[in-house]
This record gives sequence, structure tokens and C-alpha cells, in this order.
Amino acid sequence: MSAEETAAAAPARPENPALAFVRRFVAGDLGELRVIVGLIVIWAIFQIQEDRFLSSTNLTNLVLQITAIGLVSVGVVLVLLLGEIDLSVGAVSGLCAAIMAVLTVKEGWSPYVAIAAAILAGTAIGLFQGFVFTRFGVPSFVVTLAGLLAWQGAHLEVLGSTGTINVTDSVITGLTSTFYEGATGWVIALVAFGAYAAGVLLGRRQRVKAGLPVRNIGSVVLRLGGAGVIAATAVLTDDRGVPLALLILVGFVAFFQYVTTRTRFGRHIFAVGGNAEAARRAGIPVTRVRVVVFAIASSMAAIGGIMAASRLLAVNQSSGGGDFLLLAIAGPVIAGTSLFGGRGSVLTALLGALVIGSISNGMDLLALESSVKFMVTGAVLLAAVVIDAIARRERQAEGRV
Repeated sequence: MSAEETAAAAPARPENPALAFVRRFVAGDLGELRVIVGLIVIWAIFQIQEDRFLSSTNLTNLVLQITAIGLVSVGVVLVLLLGEIDLSVGAVSGLCAAIMAVLTVKEGWSPYVAIAAAILAGTAIGLFQGFVFTRFGVPSFVVTLAGLLAWQGAHLEVLGSTGTINVTDSVITGLTSTFYEGATGWVIALVAFGAYAAGVLLGRRQRVKAGLPVRNIGSVVLRLGGAGVIAATAVLTDDRGVPLALLILVGFVAFFQYVTTRTRFGRHIFAVGGNAEAARRAGIPVTRVRVVVFAIASSMAAIGGIMAASRLLAVNQSSGGGDFLLLAIAGPVIAGTSLFGGRGSVLTALLGALVIGSISNGMDLLALESSVKFMVTGAVLLAAVVIDAIARRERQAEGRV
């Protein structure tokens, strides 16, 4: 037997656990852990530069600041999982917030009906854009870019000559000004984490029962999550309490995380994003999945716009503009959702909003100029995209999708 045949017949040596961990970390298999490590580094840097950064007051403000972006990012994640892009979410959020404000302030509608009307308007916009994209084969980039311009014009038309509408209704403002103090905040936080932990453990048990592989890192992430919930609740209750806005954001993230990981529709999203033609041949209604996802994305943009109006107490011509779109898309990408489709998690909407919001908040505390803020944010986004491309190359080299 030749030396080559002997080497081929010899059993493969087990890979060093430390090297295996590093390889999986680079390849993106431990995306959530990678983002958490990055977030810790970011917080440490800003705390060294400004000791107010990790104060309970500033962290509570940070939570309120990221709520609108995080909610819009939930819909963006679903679109990215399809391998598509939606450039209109910022304009849609501003338009729908304007619709809500006009209906409540100028038309005297009930705030509940006005909020529902604004969300339905967002849903209709998403259905329209999804229909044009799928029916005529126009790239989603072009369709939503046209939407960005058109919905900005509609936004200005809805506001009219006043330009700014102050929002004073207690129901709307209460979305971001309501806090749960003391024991109430602790009970809500612990119950929420208990439900999440139960879902994770149930999913793990189902995978074991079905003979599917289970990641050991999942227990580490769960323990980190528990520690994070306790620390976050302690910090928030030290200031004003657990914000209702945070509960709304976490609730939507948890719901769509369940949808994407535990339902047939969620599996269809990943299948279409991974290979649309293979999904079509497998009997998956590709067109329907795409249209529904775009409708969800615009609906979440409307909800994000409503939350932004609630925090700022007004809707004006710049609502949904500026860097709003950039941050809504950059967050999930920075947190690990692939731009190539078929790979990512709704959790990246929350983690990404935390990362991008922390960078923005920290630079504001350091009183850095807007030019520096844009350059730093752009550099972080570019680095995240490069890492995603490298991870994708690693997976392809190993024969994985």
C-alpha cells in the first residue's frame, strides 16, 4: 500500500476544539455571540471616553432611541432573507406617521383608529411594491428606490403647508413615555425571558427528538441572555423603569423570530432567499412569499414611524429621512444578516439596532461632528459586509450553503 493510500485510509484526527470554535466564529455560525462581543467592546470604548455612557439614564435613552429603528429593521431582515432590498422603508415610515398625525390632530379621529389606518397604509404600500416587483420582474432595488421618491412626495402632500404637526394625544405619546417601575418591571422582564427560555429549550428538545444536531453554543447564549436581562432590568429600573417601547420592540422581534424559525412560512422565506428557482420547483409559492414579506416590511416601517413620532412628539418633513434608512438597513447587516439572502435571524434587528444605536449615542456624548458620525457608521457597515463576504466564502469552501 502506498503512502498516499495509507494516509487516506487513516482515520481523520479530531479538530482542536479551540480551532473549531474560531473557524465557526469566522464562518458566521456564532453570529449572535460575535455581535455580543462586539457590543461589549463598543461599550467599553465609549465608557472609557465618557463615564456617562453606561449610566442608567443614558442607557434608558439609548433604548428609546433604537426602538423606531429596531422595529423598521425587523421588516428589513425579512426582505434581506429573501436576498432583496427595500429602500423605501424610511419614506414609508415618515408617510404613515404623517397619516396618523393628520387623522388625530386635524381630523379628530380616535388615536387607535388613526394608528390602525397608518399601519394599513403601510401594508397597502408593501403589497403594491411587492406586486410590481414580482409581476413585472423589476428589480426590488429599482421598485423601492422609486418608492422612496414617491412616498417622500406623498409625505409632504399629507403634511400640507404646515410642515410640522405636533402630536399631543396621550395614547400615542404614551407608547414611548410609559415606564414600569420597581417590582412590576422585574416581573415583566423575568416573565418575558422565561417565555423565551422555554421556547429555546422546547426547540432544542424537538431537535434532539428528531435526531437533528444541536449547537452547544445555544446554552451559552441562553445563559448570556439571562444575565443580560437581569442586568438590563436592574439598569432600567434604576432610572425610570422598563419602557413600554422596549417591550413592544422585543415583542415584535420574538414574534417574527418564532415565525421565521418555527413555521412553514418562515422556512419558505429561507428557501426562496437561498435559491428561488429550487424553491419554485419544490412547490413553494415564491411570488406569494415575496409579496407578503414586502407587505410586512412596509407595515413594520409604519409601526416604526409611529414610535418615532411618539418619542419626538411631532411629525415633520424630515420624519423618516436623514440617516433613518441607512441605520435601519445597516443594523441587521452589521449584526450578521447576509445581503446574499437565505441566512440571518430576526434577532439581528434588535442586536443591530443596539450596535448602531450605541455607536451613534456614544459619538453624540463625545460631541463629535456629523461628518465623523457618518464616516464611522459607513466604515462599520463596510466592515460588516466584508466579514459577511468572507464568511460566505468560507462556507462555500467547506461545501455548505
